[in-house]
Amino acid sequence: MAKRDYYEILGVSKGASAEEIKKGYRTKAKELHPDRNKDRPEAEGQFKEANEAYEVLKDADKKAAYDRYGHAAFEGGMGGGGGRPGGGFGGGQGDFSSAFSDVFDDLFGDFMGGRGQQGGGRRAARGSDLRFNLRVSLEDAYSGLQKSINVPTSVSCGSCKGSGAEGGAEPTTCPTCSGMGKVRAQQGFFTVERTCPTCSGLGQIIKNPCNTCRGAGRVEKDRSLSVNIPAGIEDGTRIRLAGVETGTRIRLAGEGEAGMRGGPSGDLYIFIEVQEHELFERDGPNLFCRVPVTMASAALGGSIEVPTIDGGRGRVSVPAGSQSGRQMSLRGKGMPHLRGGATGDMIIELAVETPVNLTSRQKEILREFEELSEENNPEGSSFFSSVKSFWDSMKG
Repeated sequence: MAKRDYYEILGVSKGASAEEIKKGYRTKAKELHPDRNKDRPEAEGQFKEANEAYEVLKDADKKAAYDRYGHAAFEGGMGGGGGRPGGGFGGGQGDFSSAFSDVFDDLFGDFMGGRGQQGGGRRAARGSDLRFNLRVSLEDAYSGLQKSINVPTSVSCGSCKGSGAEGGAEPTTCPTCSGMGKVRAQQGFFTVERTCPTCSGLGQIIKNPCNTCRGAGRVEKDRSLSVNIPAGIEDGTRIRLAGVETGTRIRLAGEGEAGMRGGPSGDLYIFIEVQEHELFERDGPNLFCRVPVTMASAALGGSIEVPTIDGGRGRVSVPAGSQSGRQMSLRGKGMPHLRGGATGDMIIELAVETPVNLTSRQKEILREFEELSEENNPEGSSFFSSVKSFWDSMKG
């Protein structure tokens, strides 16, 4: 089968310039790359065909030979230009790694994190994010507060204004990677990219480092920050600097570690831990309080005084005959919702307390009460009646 014209394959005219040829190849390579045409098996052959065409037309000598003799120039014995156009790829299909590497960044830079700018694109590195654990009391979580914290971090060097160079001079482009921050190595069929060992991926080097920061562009320093803790905050609450709740932490944008050589600062994440309270247990917006009551109060009924999270007091009625575990609620006496809305409730759970350290007279009264209380313990009577039936059934 006769080979197609190389110019036709790349979609350019015979008199096309080197830039037009490269542009044509870039378009075809992007269109035909196998990774983008997994459902078109024929695309791989067309892609190799485009590689072969570009390998010839990008080289001035090979292009001149092709323009004069056509495909015969590379089929051996013609005009001293014998051999395949790509030399070594096999089947006359061109050297893929050589041709494709010319436009690799143009095609796939977005997928690989973007190309560096020419002449020193990766000038700076973003600072690291920092984490700060902050414990607050349940009372503070209820009312909210403005709290100052000291965070050990790195700040931009004042001597070199973050450049890392003595006297604020500009860093120079790294000679090893030409400012790209990465270098390429040919390994057979593949072109491998690595971080530049000279500039550590920054794309620049500093010939005269700053004496204060030693070229880093930043120095270690404690910072004092004011953090807004909104009312209703929970364990692991996340808010932005403006104080809006979004999930599991507080994020202060740009308040993290300063960037390298003038790069942007990282963020500060503050993780909130609400301390346990000796009286209240929290479940979302609701508070639970376990209140002990005397056996007499539970039996006779009445009212009891209970504390509230705002420092006040509330009263709840205890129905006569109340048992341990019975719950009553004080509406609106729980925690505020972080995003607004109705305040939660406070749930009072009764714990009927058995008296201890009884006097002789108290014991006498209780024994007398026990003799007279056969009909006063319906739950106990029902239980022991069921037990008796169980034992009788076991006897067969």
